[in-house]
Amino acid sequence: MHPAPDPGAAAGPAAGGSARHAGTVPPEAAGERLDKVLAAHVPELSRSRIRALLEQGHVRLDGRTIADPSQRVKPGQSFDVFVPEAAPALPEAQDIPLTVVYEDEDVLVIDKPPGLVVHPAAGNPDGTLVNALLAHCRDTLSGIGGVRRPGIVHRLDKDTSGLMVVARNDRAHHALTAQFSDRSLSRTYHALVWGVPSPREGTVDANIGRCPADRKKMAVVGEPAGKRAVTRYRVLRAFGRGAALVECTLETGRTHQIRVHMAHIGHPVVGDPLYGRGRPARARGANAAALPEPARDALVGFPRQALHAVAIAFVHPASGETVRFSVGLPDDFRGLIDALERI
Repeated sequence: MHPAPDPGAAAGPAAGGSARHAGTVPPEAAGERLDKVLAAHVPELSRSRIRALLEQGHVRLDGRTIADPSQRVKPGQSFDVFVPEAAPALPEAQDIPLTVVYEDEDVLVIDKPPGLVVHPAAGNPDGTLVNALLAHCRDTLSGIGGVRRPGIVHRLDKDTSGLMVVARNDRAHHALTAQFSDRSLSRTYHALVWGVPSPREGTVDANIGRCPADRKKMAVVGEPAGKRAVTRYRVLRAFGRGAALVECTLETGRTHQIRVHMAHIGHPVVGDPLYGRGRPARARGANAAALPEPARDALVGFPRQALHAVAIAFVHPASGETVRFSVGLPDDFRGLIDALERI
């Protein structure tokens, strides 16, 4: 690997307090994947760490930011890898309001509002559910999830609302994790989708993995890239042919599973910025134009994915009894349904 010709070049996207690794692609690396070449050049970084830096926009190839780890390289291309300065290891407790549905010494069930990130990550160092939990629970959270994810057994996307269960000790964490693995823990969601699925009740059994064209998205892909994902759905109410309220139950727990599966069958979740963009006119069997203008405007203008975790059931780690919890729709989702019910 050859040194970069200009070590004093302009700093990159992560320049503030970051370390910079630069070089050029040698002839023998022609046609190889970018992440493989970078991992060979910067041996102190694992290949998974390299991929994370790529996805976060911290890698440049010939001056262009590259996010795709599978990008094929050419001899002589210059690259820069910027490693951001390490963030504080421990999240701080922050007084963020929580809606607690149930609480005991083993578990905590909360109703997460839309817009709240579950745990600290790049771009969201604080103001997360974890910060709120640290303030609420003090020293009684399971540490198995690591210092940045104490008590977190599963997660919801930032703009998905609804029920989550949190482990308050390691025994509860092990028990809940096992239930996620053997699929005995049940989660039910309500989603407002474009069009009306047909049949009105069914199962989507389609592998999910990283989208080959956009690594920030998930997609239905074949093996071995995709892992099995199963979603059962049923239509609760149709609003003409323009939209439907659908109940979805997860048999697996893949990233963005409901959002990907509903888009895959031609009925993306209303307001979904990743999988529903530009879909109203193309949703399978939909006739959004036939909706009254106020209802159509409410659907198009909804600022987040209309997806809410309405129910969760699991075996309590201490008592061994099955416990079930449910919540209503949040105000913004309920307002959207109200607008459709007036048609």
